[in-house]
Amino acid sequence: MAGARAARRLSVEGNIAVGKSTFVRLLRRAFPSWQVVLEPVSKWQKLRAAGSRQQAAPSQSIGNLLQLLYQDPSRWSYTFQTYSCLSRLKAQLQPLSANPAKTLEAVQVFERSVYSDRFVFAKNLFEIGHLTEIEWTIYQHWHTFLLQAFGDQLGLHGFLYLRAPPEVCMERLCRRARPEEQELQLCYLEQLHTQHEDWLLRRSPMSRLDGLGDVPVLVLDVSRDFEHDPSEQGKLVSQVRTFVESGPLAALPSAAAS
Repeated sequence: MAGARAARRLSVEGNIAVGKSTFVRLLRRAFPSWQVVLEPVSKWQKLRAAGSRQQAAPSQSIGNLLQLLYQDPSRWSYTFQTYSCLSRLKAQLQPLSANPAKTLEAVQVFERSVYSDRFVFAKNLFEIGHLTEIEWTIYQHWHTFLLQAFGDQLGLHGFLYLRAPPEVCMERLCRRARPEEQELQLCYLEQLHTQHEDWLLRRSPMSRLDGLGDVPVLVLDVSRDFEHDPSEQGKLVSQVRTFVESGPLAALPSAAAS
């Protein structure tokens, strides 16, 4: 289609329990034509066996990797970060839904990305001692290779940073009562908050390695309980609409004629 706009690719980023899933549902209602890709948490909770000649039930769950991570982070951090990055990679490589009616204003929204996997979560695990220096080095080597190999397909045009104090995230974490998260402490959420601030706001030297140093960031204050507040929802949707339709993303060039 001649003059079609290139698909704008956004990632929703933020701390654990900041409200990403609630926010993504809000975006789905407000922008039904957008393609939303959820964080693959269910895949981490129910890891499926694959590739075994002896396997009788291909869909059988063989473990809860998220639970293993929180129970014994020193043992499972590298394993978890390897699989979480792989699942995020697959999600970001998903092609845009083939719907001609959506081509002119195509928008893809990802719940977190391969970038936060490295520059927030894996980095934090290394800094607090749950990833060894060898594991962190190996992770960075293959992560960099993947970014170089799939750079054009993994590129993002904007970040939607959901920002709230760690104390608020802790309250929401307790309310949602996900079984795997029962042992998480406030100090861990404080560490992740700092990592997000360094990466998205302060743009630390290391975070510039992602190649997205100039990608705009929309900071959304979600300190208030927007899930049950239509007024807060309206404010958030309005900010996102402006960011995409008349803000920095509006200047993206059109896609090549097909």
